[in-house]
Amino acid sequence: MSSFAGFPPAFFAFFRELAENNDREWFTANKQRYRDEVQTPIGAFIEAMAPKLAAISRHYVADPRPNGGSMFRIYRDVRFSKDKRPYKEHGACQFRHEGGRDVHAPGFYVHLAPDELFFGGGIWKPPRPDLENIRRAIAEDSAAWKKAAADKALVARFGQISGSGLKRPPRGFPADHPFIDDIKRESFFAMHRSEPKAAASPGFVDEVAATFRDATPLMRFLSTALGTAF
Repeated sequence: MSSFAGFPPAFFAFFRELAENNDREWFTANKQRYRDEVQTPIGAFIEAMAPKLAAISRHYVADPRPNGGSMFRIYRDVRFSKDKRPYKEHGACQFRHEGGRDVHAPGFYVHLAPDELFFGGGIWKPPRPDLENIRRAIAEDSAAWKKAAADKALVARFGQISGSGLKRPPRGFPADHPFIDDIKRESFFAMHRSEPKAAASPGFVDEVAATFRDATPLMRFLSTALGTAF
């Protein structure tokens, strides 16, 4: 049985303080707080999500390990960034497809920050071959894409599928294709925003699970386009 009782006030308090002290000295002094107040509740949440996720798809994984599992590391990759803050100022987890190796695989996502909370499903900047497969699937099976994008539950929950994209149509795709705006995308998301206070309740698990279910038309389409099972 899961021990998840909602994200405690200390979870968001840690990130508010981190935002004011985003340096290695402060984090080192507060590392045990990070383990107790951030990693522990995220781990409990992931564990509680496991049976809910399995009911949606047995091919998407909920792994509560703090390293190598569904939980994102707090360390930022600053190698190619002008922003040299060493730590992320939010908590997050991705329930990735079992065949995925990294964050660019299809997955369900939860983002938890003191000033914003959002969750849903999609794929973020997939590798070029995968992106090409998704674009081809949209272009060549427009009926299936239209059905997924216009699904009543998906539209009611998310409004529409979103994601950053190109200004011009990618090579090989006609500019007058009825779904050219979607074909131009480099990421594909269905994300629902909520208030951070929603995460304080044990019922947050059910809210997230219901949202993931409403994102399944997109997730099923992506899985099919990439030749993987949903």
